[in-house]
Amino acid sequence: MGDAPNKTEFLEHIRTSRSKLDDVIKIIDPMFMTAPGPCGDWSVKDVLAHITWHEQEMFNVVLNRALVGSDLWNVSLELRNKTIYEENRDRELKDVLDDYKVVFESMMDALETLTDKDLLDASHFGEMPSNWKPWEVIASNTYEHYDDHLTELAVWQEKNSKS
Repeated sequence: MGDAPNKTEFLEHIRTSRSKLDDVIKIIDPMFMTAPGPCGDWSVKDVLAHITWHEQEMFNVVLNRALVGSDLWNVSLELRNKTIYEENRDRELKDVLDDYKVVFESMMDALETLTDKDLLDASHFGEMPSNWKPWEVIASNTYEHYDDHLTELAVWQEKNSKS
């Protein structure tokens, strides 16, 4: 990770990265959002539910000012992702899209309450290891995570728009 951003820079980075992701999502025909392919067997809907799960976890951390969350953090990344997928695969696209929007907005509102010091100091969050930086935890579950999925979604969207 790079240098620690101040709160304004940090929030802008999240918004900018999310906006890029949203720009790709909004040009995907809803008819194709449930088709597998953008991320292995995952559909666009599955990717959005996955991203939303991580944002909800960050909302909970900020709201509670503590490293609290799902027991899925205690299992392997592979099992966590598989479980998130299984918990969301039968949900309606509309519900996933609604949550994708609402959870992001709630998370951003919660992040607005943080200070520059909160972003840098693990002692401002209960149960957070002292050598962790809160901003890094949040970044890995927001803009870094968006960027992880942005390329694959954009490539998939571009390929499907030509066929």
